[in-house]
Amino acid sequence: MINQAILDKLKKQVIVSCQALDNEILHGSDIMAKMAIAAEQGGAAGIRANSAKDVRAIKGAVDLPIIAIIKAVYPNSDVYITPTIKEVDELAVLQPAFIAMDCTWRKRPKETLEEIVAHCRMHYPEIMLMADCGSYRDAELANNLGFDILGTTLSGYTEETKNVSLPNISLVEQMVANFDRPVFCEGGIHTTDEMNRAFAAGAHTSVIGGAITRPNEITQYFVSHIGK
Repeated sequence: MINQAILDKLKKQVIVSCQALDNEILHGSDIMAKMAIAAEQGGAAGIRANSAKDVRAIKGAVDLPIIAIIKAVYPNSDVYITPTIKEVDELAVLQPAFIAMDCTWRKRPKETLEEIVAHCRMHYPEIMLMADCGSYRDAELANNLGFDILGTTLSGYTEETKNVSLPNISLVEQMVANFDRPVFCEGGIHTTDEMNRAFAAGAHTSVIGGAITRPNEITQYFVSHIGK
């Protein structure tokens, strides 16, 4: 169910993705909560977070809408962003503003997307559903299934989109032109110019991650440009 008040607050604003995987130096819910506080102080309008533990910590630290996900790997499936009802249920008890999930045509580990969406609508109608898409075909699927938000999150990260340049502004334009749903541009935004190009293309919100929250990648970028 669309929460228009939350969407209005996110209009042409920045959501910061505060995530660190197990093998990253900043991994830990206490660190991610502090990262979210820093993002809020910097003017972020929302947070994207991975794992129930991190979502809980961040909800206790900031008063911002959260896009909640759980990254979980299952055998024989490339789908890992909130892939099953199990992960949905773990997040829903925390009542985030959004739950995002993989909305590609790839083989799923358990339930179908139709079954997951139906489960969410029946049990958690107050939580908005965000479709993490890789392609326009994915966005058509998400639109037909009734997702509240379309995202470009997986563009460049699926087999059919692995050679796409990011951020995928053309996908934003296609989504905006053909679907009457807010489009969140996510993936590959590293500069203010790229962010503003996404907004000019009609993106409702820009989700920015590594350019803000991964100091190792930021450092590598600067080091790689020494003398250039």
